[in-house]
Amino acid sequence: MVKESRRGRGGRWAGRMAVVVPGLLGGADAVLVNGVAPGLELAVSLVAAVVLLWRRRFPVAVFAATLPGIYIGYIWFAPMIALYTVAARRTDRRLLAAAGALLALAHFVPYPLSEPAWDGPREAALSAVDACVTAAAPVALGLLTRTRRELAARLAELTRSRAREDRLLADRAVATERARLAREMHDVVAHQVSLISLQAGAVQISTADPAARDGARTIRELCVRTLDELRHLVGILRAAGGDAEEPAPRPRLADLPRLIGVSGLDVAYEEATNAVVRPGRYPEAVERAAFRTVQEALTNVRKHAPGARVRVRVAEPDGARLLVEVRNGPPDTAAPAPWLPGGGHGLMGLRERAQSLGGTFEARTTDEGGFVVRAEFPGSAGAASTGAPGAAGAAERPGAAGAAERPGP
Repeated sequence: MVKESRRGRGGRWAGRMAVVVPGLLGGADAVLVNGVAPGLELAVSLVAAVVLLWRRRFPVAVFAATLPGIYIGYIWFAPMIALYTVAARRTDRRLLAAAGALLALAHFVPYPLSEPAWDGPREAALSAVDACVTAAAPVALGLLTRTRRELAARLAELTRSRAREDRLLADRAVATERARLAREMHDVVAHQVSLISLQAGAVQISTADPAARDGARTIRELCVRTLDELRHLVGILRAAGGDAEEPAPRPRLADLPRLIGVSGLDVAYEEATNAVVRPGRYPEAVERAAFRTVQEALTNVRKHAPGARVRVRVAEPDGARLLVEVRNGPPDTAAPAPWLPGGGHGLMGLRERAQSLGGTFEARTTDEGGFVVRAEFPGSAGAASTGAPGAAGAAERPGAAGAAERPGP
């Protein structure tokens, strides 16, 4: 930061010097050639030096204002610097040729015209060559400066293009790897889930126990839903890899009753009718985040609080926010623990999802020995790009409906 500030101040100082120094040189030239005694020659020479302060904004007008200085006051610096500026900042070749010819003519023609300027043809020829060189030198230097500036700009553009190409190549490599991972995930996971579904179907047909039949049917329904969501995720990965598929429908609030029905838990569902029935009331990202919150919370109830009673509530506290709350009681000690594996990222993922949508998230234990997961989402998913901090930064303490990292009861 300090280096950038110093570099910025140095750049401004250099720019100011580039404006002031030519004027000082022109003024010194005027005084050295014409002296300090007031007169027409000194006046036009000083005017030519002063107008150099605006040479970058009005190069042609400033050049025209300096021509009387070289014709009447016999100065060189001001008109040559003005001609250099015209050559460096104007691309019209005819304008540049005319400006060079005017400078050479002002240098060659004597002032006043009544006085003899040359003793013979030889002196006239030498004066003409001198005038041409005086005009050609700033033109050549200005063209060189402009060419150098254009080359630097093209080089910078080539560097940016090369950087863009490198990024595209890297993105292509990542997309190819994502497509490969999508194929691997589909082949491995879909195969295993299909086998589970087939085994559950066989149990459903062969068993005479109604409870076992219902459990097998639930397993098959869960397998079908898992395959649908897997197909959706694979579609996303393949789309990024250039092998797009039509994605499966994404879960919405209206899918919560079906999720709760196949959860196998004792769930009491309370919903705000208008929040679920009316389509499009909330953005798709908000509804999907609410669905995932309930899904993860129910999964962790099965893991850590088997047999517990659960209450799922969907409400609108003020008509502009969506509240999703999953609250469970203490586990039933007589219920067998499922010993399901956990990734240990449940609460973290839910919190990040809520905060990315501008909402809040809270997960904590209750006084009764249960756990509550509470998330609020705004009516517009684009209300904040980073999201508000989650409910006073509630720590991800062990709990049933919370993080999968909690030890089993």
